[in-house]
Amino acid sequence: MPYVKPTDLVTRMIDAGESKVLMSTRDTLIRSFMGGAILALAAAFAVTVSVQTGQPLAGAILFPVGFVLLYLMGFDLLTGVFTLAPLAWLDKRPGVTFPGVLRNWGLVFCGNFAGAFLVAVLMAIYFTYGFATEPSAVGQAIGEIGEGRTVGYADYGAAGMLTLFVRGVLCNWMVSTGVVAAMMSDSVIGKVVGMWMPIMLFFYMGFEHSIVNMFLFPSGLMLGGDFTIGDYLLWNEIPTVVGNLVGGLTFVGLTLYATHGRTAPKRRGVVAAEPELVGTARR
Repeated sequence: MPYVKPTDLVTRMIDAGESKVLMSTRDTLIRSFMGGAILALAAAFAVTVSVQTGQPLAGAILFPVGFVLLYLMGFDLLTGVFTLAPLAWLDKRPGVTFPGVLRNWGLVFCGNFAGAFLVAVLMAIYFTYGFATEPSAVGQAIGEIGEGRTVGYADYGAAGMLTLFVRGVLCNWMVSTGVVAAMMSDSVIGKVVGMWMPIMLFFYMGFEHSIVNMFLFPSGLMLGGDFTIGDYLLWNEIPTVVGNLVGGLTFVGLTLYATHGRTAPKRRGVVAAEPELVGTARR
């Protein structure tokens, strides 16, 4: 599995960020729509596995299949462009502006939400036979997730909001590590292995991913979860988006860029003393 050195890796990250910022509106929306939809299907799959086996670890081990597929097909997630797009602006790539970065983030957010929401509607129909019956055990579990991760945070007030934000930071630290790890190899197997590990970690630990939540919470509302749209936005989606931005950009994008893309000057070595001077000093 060919390995890409960190300096070359950062160049690839900047190139990817430039490509995403300069991409047409149509392509950005299509790619982000499909990214949100596939990740939502993977989340539904992982919850189903966790509920039916009673083993949350099994769901976490299998969840990365969606992330791997969408990135191998060149689709986009907001969490990834949070990390990559600003690097092209910092590197002063031609045509890349800060408003262009914000435009990319906004379009990807909209596309991800549309894709995830469509899957939320389809899965709600699936879990209830077209809303003709009570939700299945998996559907009930999704509704409970929505309650626990909205009003559950609200019960703790400011401490709950801080916890939610930190979980968002930790999430995209791992997710963006997965995005970058895919660029460390030129083989499919290498890319899959690199992505799989950090994505499995974030899902099992219960960190907050803004795109996964675009599926879980709308579907949770449709499946009887006892929370509101306002609860979802205030006590999950908005703080999670901010946390994802901080986590991915700070701990992955900027750190790699600072130390491998814009390295500091090397320290000057200590000049060895002349042997005869050393001998004189000893005498």
